[in-house]
Amino acid sequence: MRFNFTRQTPQVFDAMLALNDAISQANPDSRLVHLTKIRVSQINGCAYCVNMHVKEAQQDGLPDTLLHLIAVWPETSVFTARDRAALAWAETLTRLEGSEVSDADYAAVRAELSEQEVAALTASIGMINLWNRMGVGARLPV
Repeated sequence: MRFNFTRQTPQVFDAMLALNDAISQANPDSRLVHLTKIRVSQINGCAYCVNMHVKEAQQDGLPDTLLHLIAVWPETSVFTARDRAALAWAETLTRLEGSEVSDADYAAVRAELSEQEVAALTASIGMINLWNRMGVGARLPV
């Protein structure tokens, strides 16, 4: 591990935990949160977070088949329309690369999720991106 951000910046870590808790309370659909946290962590290459969130999803009863196929979700039929909308939104927000989020991307997620759900899921996606960047930067071991 390169550095321990929990020890080096405990105030930041505590604030991240508090924000994470608030975001979790705003997200009623834990299935979508699990799926998007895993997918975003895969995209960002954070092995620590992928491992942790897969275990959490298993504990919450998500089937292993679903978890094994998250990386290739567009190629399978095991995901619901809501799952697919959330996963597409997560990929769009994670892979911004200087581009904007199109109205079509937003319309696609809104076709399946309420405005409140989109807002809460967007916060969750932003938060897991922050956790991933801390984990990848620190090289957290699995």
